[in-house]
This record gives sequence, structure tokens and C-alpha cells, in this order.
Amino acid sequence: MALTSLPSQPALFVLVVSLSAANAFLHPTPAHTTTTTTTTITRVHTLELPRSGVTSFNTCLEAAKLSDLPKGINPFEKSVSKSLDVQADFRERAKRAVDAAIGDGVKRMEIEFPPLLGGDQSKSQFDDFDNIQELDKNKDWTMLFAPMFLGKQEEFGNGKTWLVFPDLKECELARAEWAGSRYQTATFTDIQAATNHLAGDGSYDAPWGANLVSGVSKLMGGSDGDAGLLGDQNALDTLVEGENSPATLALVIQPGNGGPVEDWVNVEKMYDANPETTMVVINGALDKVRGGYYPGVFFPKLAQTVDRFYKKFESVFYLKPISDKGVYGWIYRQYPEPWQVVLQTRKSDGKGGMLIEDTVVYTSEERPEYNDAVAKLVRANAEIAKAAS
Repeated sequence: MALTSLPSQPALFVLVVSLSAANAFLHPTPAHTTTTTTTTITRVHTLELPRSGVTSFNTCLEAAKLSDLPKGINPFEKSVSKSLDVQADFRERAKRAVDAAIGDGVKRMEIEFPPLLGGDQSKSQFDDFDNIQELDKNKDWTMLFAPMFLGKQEEFGNGKTWLVFPDLKECELARAEWAGSRYQTATFTDIQAATNHLAGDGSYDAPWGANLVSGVSKLMGGSDGDAGLLGDQNALDTLVEGENSPATLALVIQPGNGGPVEDWVNVEKMYDANPETTMVVINGALDKVRGGYYPGVFFPKLAQTVDRFYKKFESVFYLKPISDKGVYGWIYRQYPEPWQVVLQTRKSDGKGGMLIEDTVVYTSEERPEYNDAVAKLVRANAEIAKAAS
């Protein structure tokens, strides 16, 4: 452990903690796996010195308590990510974060991560993929996430954990693909059914054209009922007050992202109708909503939700790739820890292999803006390169 200063910033001190040996001990490579890649984790925590020139070493030590980045996510070693269950690691981290937030009374949470990383079909932000692939992965991720809460059967079991799918078809697919009893313990519903149940019939904001398709489906079904153009209504669990409603935990799967913007409007209605339910939005692209991606003049209802609702979400597990000019890294946060901006670099280990170094170049209690995080990443990379020359 060493307390050093960056040459270009004499007023800033950094704590550099090399954790490669400890990491190798705690997470040894399985016997059946071979790799020529070594990862070194470096903690760099910058803080401005007070006018007296005295700084608290305990403050510096907080940097060492930050969670490391998950394994297998860097852009330099795709073969490694394909050999790891990266998403299982994400779920474990997210579960710990949600538990901690629930313990602190947080009711609105966000989980954001790259859903296609890991496994033999691993894809990063640099690969081609479509919204259907993302939706399928988010659905499967959540189906495996929900049972992790069922250890507290009385609190989260008996249908008290809701799986809220973006539409009826996704609910139908999940019901068919995840038929085991441990999955069926949850309540299967979609945004439309949950909104109408909680906020009252007719409260659901339907996307343009949805009512027309629904009407045609019912007309085609005739005396047999709905023809199922939008999905099988039988896939939905009946929501019954005093039994499986209200929910203790509502896992809302990819609302709005790649789908209708009305999803985000309806999610607010669901929450407002029962604010005692813990709501966790999974890969709902809430950054788009909060960041003004959808102009208020064209989407007035959505714009109204931003300040009063979506800016009050707690990002409990957040992992977003950032890059610029050949520099790569991540914005990372695991509740209740601070936010991190992590630089990832690669070097030769001198033995024909590759060394991946993770360097935390910035931490903050507040979420860093994307462009600010990129600027810090690029600056830190230049300073590290200059110090090494």
C-alpha cells in the first residue's frame, strides 16, 4: 500500500492498493480452466487536501472497501467472458445491494447492467444485437433473480413477489419457459394488468395502436373470447387483494426500453397506487428518461414523471460501459457504496500473456454524469501513461 501523488496534480493525493494477489487467492482459477490473462485491481481514490495540508488517512482507506468490478467484463478478453457465468455474478451482487437497500427503507430501485455479457454467446456494447435479444436475456435474468428472495417465504413467497413483464407475450413466454415450481411461486403479470389492478380499471395508458389490435383480437375470438394476438391471457395470474396483492416486491422487467414510452408512465402509476411495495426496475433505461432523451414537447406525460418519480430512484446495482479515443472503463455502483469510475487497461505480462488492470480513477456519493466520467477516464489514462514514461 502506498500513498502517492499524480505528477500533474500536486494538490491531490491518491491511495493505490494492489489487490492482485488477494484476488487470486479469494477467486482461484478452476482446475479445468486455462488462461494467459492476469487481472490487477488498483484502487486510486483522489481527494482534495484541506488548506491546512492535513488529510485523513481513514478517508483514503474507504477506497479499499469498494467492490471490485465483476470478472470477465473487460473488452480485451472476450474468450474469458465466454467461459464465465457473468450474469450469475451480477445477480449475486444485485441481491446483496437490494437487501441492503431494503434494510435502509428504500422503495424505488434501479438495476442496470449489460445483459448479454457472459456465456458462449457473450456480446458487448461493440457487438451487433437487437432489442429482442436484450429482452430475452433480461427476462431470463429476472426469472433466476426472483427465487433468490424466496428464502423469506412469508415475506416474499405466496405470490408476494411480482414479475411484471412489459407485455402479455413476454409473460406468456416466461410462463412456458420457466415452468418449475420455484419460479411459479412468484406472481406473473404485465404492466397493463398490474396498472389496471392497482390504479383502477382504465388507468392504463395504452400505446398507440394497442387498443385497435386488442379490439381485433377480441373480435376474432368471438364467443371463445380473446384470440390471443397480443398473447395468452391465461398466462396472467389473477391479482387478488389480501392474497397476492399488494406485492412485497415488484420486479419490473425492461419497461420502455425498446418498447412504448407509455410503459414508463404506467410504472409510475403502479408505484403511486401502492408505495409500500418495493419496486425494482431492471434494465429500464431510466438514464434516457432522466436525461431528456425524449423531448417534453412530444412526450409531455413522460416528461412530467422525471422530477417527481424517476429522479428519486436509487441505483443499487449499476454497471455501464464507457469509452472514448481507445480508452475503456465503467461507471459502477453497488449499494450502499459510492459511485466509481473505473479505467481498464491492458499490458503485456512479459511472458506472452496479458495483464488487465482495473484502476478506480474517481469516486463520488453522487452519480457522475456520463460525459464527466468519460473525461475523467481519458485524463487519468493520460496521467498514468505520463507517469509510466
